[in-house]
Amino acid sequence: MNGTKESELVTSILRYAIRCLAEGDHAALRDMNFGPREIEPLREMNLADLYRIDTLRAHCLDIALNREVYWPMIEHLRRQRESEELQQTLIAADAPLEMMQTLFGMGCREYTRLRRSLAVSPSVGRPPELDEESTHTLWHAWTRQCAHDEAPTLSAPDYLALHRETDIPLRAVWILIQRWCDYGDLSDPPDRTTSGPLCADG
Repeated sequence: MNGTKESELVTSILRYAIRCLAEGDHAALRDMNFGPREIEPLREMNLADLYRIDTLRAHCLDIALNREVYWPMIEHLRRQRESEELQQTLIAADAPLEMMQTLFGMGCREYTRLRRSLAVSPSVGRPPELDEESTHTLWHAWTRQCAHDEAPTLSAPDYLALHRETDIPLRAVWILIQRWCDYGDLSDPPDRTTSGPLCADG
């Protein structure tokens, strides 16, 4: 016999209460309004009793939403969801391991797992060197983004925006901008010796 959604809720709460009792978490039980008298039946309750709740239509719970906890929780979940979606977008665009480590603290194992789950082909050898026109296109797009920053620091969405604006591979965007940041002079576009060859990265 299938239980109602109400009986499923009651069963879940009672399982939680039984676990709190087993772990000695009496503060949680008090917060749920379980006093000494209500706790005693929990000690005797077994799995069969929990299944029997499915046949009952009684509702012993008084549920109330704590908005002060709810909204920060929702906001935290939203930030996590957006961060995970952004990471997947970057990986799908062939972001190098160094980039994901720097921006998100991502480890090699998680990086490899995401690449496999998104069916991103392994990077083999050196990425092709950008021609002078593409290098200058990226330079000007980057310096426009950093025009008001004394110490240019790009976020993950910034790198993705540069990749989409210039149509330059994200791996090349990351490598060149790291070199230019080390170079430390945004006044003139670099020549080919400044940009150098692009090395392969995980």
